[in-house]
Amino acid sequence: MAQRWQQALIHPSQSIRDALQCMNDEALRLVMVVDEQQHLIGVVTDGDIRRGLLGDLTLDHPVQAIMNTSPATAAEGTSKASLVRLMKSRSILSVPLVKDGKVVGLETLQHALDKQRYHNPVFIMAGGLGTRLRPLTDECPKPMLKVGDKPILETILQSFIDAGFSNFYISTHYMPEKIQDYFGDGSRWGVDIHYVHEASPLGTGGALGLLPDDLPDLPIIMINGDILTKVDFERLLNFHNDSQATATMCVREYEYQIPYGVINGQGIEITSMEEKPIQRFFINAGIYVVSPELARSVPKNQPVDMPSLLDQRMQQQEKVVMFPIHEYWLDIGRMDDFHRAQADIYTFERESV
Repeated sequence: MAQRWQQALIHPSQSIRDALQCMNDEALRLVMVVDEQQHLIGVVTDGDIRRGLLGDLTLDHPVQAIMNTSPATAAEGTSKASLVRLMKSRSILSVPLVKDGKVVGLETLQHALDKQRYHNPVFIMAGGLGTRLRPLTDECPKPMLKVGDKPILETILQSFIDAGFSNFYISTHYMPEKIQDYFGDGSRWGVDIHYVHEASPLGTGGALGLLPDDLPDLPIIMINGDILTKVDFERLLNFHNDSQATATMCVREYEYQIPYGVINGQGIEITSMEEKPIQRFFINAGIYVVSPELARSVPKNQPVDMPSLLDQRMQQQEKVVMFPIHEYWLDIGRMDDFHRAQADIYTFERESV
């Protein structure tokens, strides 16, 4: 976000000259026109000024004569990727950030494209047998199945690379050579990839015990190797750090409609009836952020699933939090999911930056 966005606010009665001076002082190509309560009522770009002057207006005319009263805006907290997509689709270089109609920031395309670099390890769990996707997995580990024109695992890897991560660990078990032969040391993608091998399946959390001792003392992002998602990993990591939690679990809302009328009663007396109610739950999305202390606490070669591992920590009164995700998410665990992924992947990649 532009650091001095407040300097790019002007009132509708101020002159075109004031707007031009503001753009020059702040090296911006847009000023935001607001009312006394800082509600956005328009924007003025250098193009608006040129068109105004060509239309016989002078620099002393108020900016309300040339402002765009229907500018593109974005809600506070919108991900960088979404902001970049918006600005590219509208061919604009900056977009006001608003909350309840009030200006709370200004994002520029140049700043949004600046990539933050993260040294946090990313641990991708790719050792599963993929039993439910047989016969596709008879000769290929599930994370190496192609969705679109590339393996699922490569799409996951690229999503993290796009978000600024470069330090990867991949757990393997079933047909490990097919994964290692394809990804190697990661140099093809300009990142570092290391492997830990499970001689026998260790569950979704047991492989943490195989990670090397010299990992950076930073939270570790974990993800199942069969998930397609547009989760904003930067926001996830910031959420975890702000929460000061031992672990963060990404969760997804899941709806289930009971196909019958539900009857509630007390004794033999009916107290209420509800026809085919919808139940809503949060489900585990297979993405976590864990503290380095938690990772180091997992014994080598001891099977444990992540829910059990986190439950142990909660029993010890440690803080475990959930991060609801609303972005695209698909667990490719069944054949129906695999076919859906084939249909979704082109939209998924088109929306990627």
